[in-house]
Amino acid sequence: MEKFRTVLDFCLSHQKALGYGAVSLLTLGSERIFSIVVFKCPCNSWNLLYGAVFLLVPALVLFLLGCLVNTQSWKVLTGCCAPGRLGRCPHVNRFWRYLQVLWLVMVTAAVAPFTWIAVALLGGSFYECAATGSAIVQGYMCKSQGEECFKKVLQVPCQSSSSSQEMQDMLTSLRAQSQVMGWILIASIFTLALAATCISHCRSPVSILQLSFWKMYLKEEQQLFEAKAKEHATHLAERNVNCFFDSTQLEPFHTPSTKAWHGISSLFAFNPDKLYYSMIHKYISSKTSSGSIKSVEGETFPTCLGFVDGAGQAEFQVL
Repeated sequence: MEKFRTVLDFCLSHQKALGYGAVSLLTLGSERIFSIVVFKCPCNSWNLLYGAVFLLVPALVLFLLGCLVNTQSWKVLTGCCAPGRLGRCPHVNRFWRYLQVLWLVMVTAAVAPFTWIAVALLGGSFYECAATGSAIVQGYMCKSQGEECFKKVLQVPCQSSSSSQEMQDMLTSLRAQSQVMGWILIASIFTLALAATCISHCRSPVSILQLSFWKMYLKEEQQLFEAKAKEHATHLAERNVNCFFDSTQLEPFHTPSTKAWHGISSLFAFNPDKLYYSMIHKYISSKTSSGSIKSVEGETFPTCLGFVDGAGQAEFQVL
């Protein structure tokens, strides 16, 4: 039992990294299924389009899906085109904050697409098909050998073990090119990820232990928020249903105002003089008599604190 609890605690404390790993593994498995079961290169003039579609379109779909399920993107977009806000330009700092959040959303959503492309390049099938349909590759491999050579190049992905040595050499060359590009892409991704992580942590306004405490606080706050929200919604629903069926008068029931909901749904900003660990913390500590949050000078948006905007909103996201 203790061993199981240890594994569970590890998973909970590393759920973000495990989430990326799970996405990568699912993407890898999907690519293998597509390349073995679904993909069949036509070996004609459709080679370039067919191969490029299998290489790039699934990556685009995965990217759009990643943006769709990311809660931070909806935190920025929800209500931005509401009637009361149309024609009103946001403050410059807020506008750049929106762009920063959307950029982080796109970077996060790019994990699965780049995994797909890298695995597909290492496999080689999609690239081989697309490359043999490219006029540039055909011209490089044939080098004024005549029309017959171009036809042979188109047939390279469909060759069998009994094919000529020349066609096997062409296939080996294309596969080597694909795998080299795949490894270069993987190395580039990990290099950029390491550089971005180092820069983010170097610019952190708080220590690593405080960051750890911060994440613990957000987890506990979200659990309490979900429990209280469920209890509150249940009581409100019971009151309304009972009044409907019993034909009784409504009893007073306080619910947060729309302005309050907007307040706790805003993007988080860090202020070293008044440290708040979440938007709820900030709202209840700095709201005015009208229900708005006081604006404070000196607020910044450290990249390493991006987890505050995306913490635990999945269950409240409406697609």
